[in-house]
Amino acid sequence: MQQMKRWFAGKSGHSIVTVPAGRRIYAIGDIHGRDDLLREMHRRIAEDAGARGWANNILIYLGDYIDRAPGSREVLALAMGDQPHGFAKVCLRGNHEAALLDFLRHPENGGAWIAMGGNAALQSFGVSPPSEFAAPETMARAAAQLAKALTPAEHQFLHDLKYGHREGGYFFAHAGIRPGVDLEAQEEDDLIWIRAPFLESAADHGAVVVHGHSVRREVEVRPNRIGIDTGAYYTNRLTCLVLEVNKRWLLQTGATAANPIAVEI
Repeated sequence: MQQMKRWFAGKSGHSIVTVPAGRRIYAIGDIHGRDDLLREMHRRIAEDAGARGWANNILIYLGDYIDRAPGSREVLALAMGDQPHGFAKVCLRGNHEAALLDFLRHPENGGAWIAMGGNAALQSFGVSPPSEFAAPETMARAAAQLAKALTPAEHQFLHDLKYGHREGGYFFAHAGIRPGVDLEAQEEDDLIWIRAPFLESAADHGAVVVHGHSVRREVEVRPNRIGIDTGAYYTNRLTCLVLEVNKRWLLQTGATAANPIAVEI
């Protein structure tokens, strides 16, 4: 257990925060095309849920399914599928999915998405990626090819992704929230892009915010937020936060998780 504690940063006392009785929440951080790790995580989630007995299990994806690693399309298929079996699912939007959709609408601005890993997503869908400095007409051709390559189900999935979700005393969003703004009044761009104003805030947000987006070597536990983006793309460590009543624990996957045990936080 002492060795496992290095995974967590800033662990401190917190007031009792709960999810509704009878519900067990599994929240998965940024995946970025690592379908291999997501398959492994699905197995560990199923094993964890089976060992703990009956509950209404809810799987929440925090967004950033795509880009960087080669398996963007495969990750979408897994998120759209029926595994783990019997789980309700909530699929949130990350800034990378927003960037893909923006590329389809405004390909002339696609260089930024290509540079932040969209080239890998394009290849995953069978589209030859242009340079991030390509001419507008070249970007437009790639966007048209991507639009044609996406299946109707993939289009629908990407367009239907939610920006936020609440369960009891927890609020889930890809990047975080704007401090001082009611959760119900948050701007969509903040929910998928915000960093410093949220990360540096010690304010009570009205719920503990569970988020990804900002990579850390260790899971960050603060009184007002829990950050679970542990950089799966390059660390091989995908993180899942599990919440049940007033308990919290982690499942992690990849090369550094040689002993696949749940660790309470």
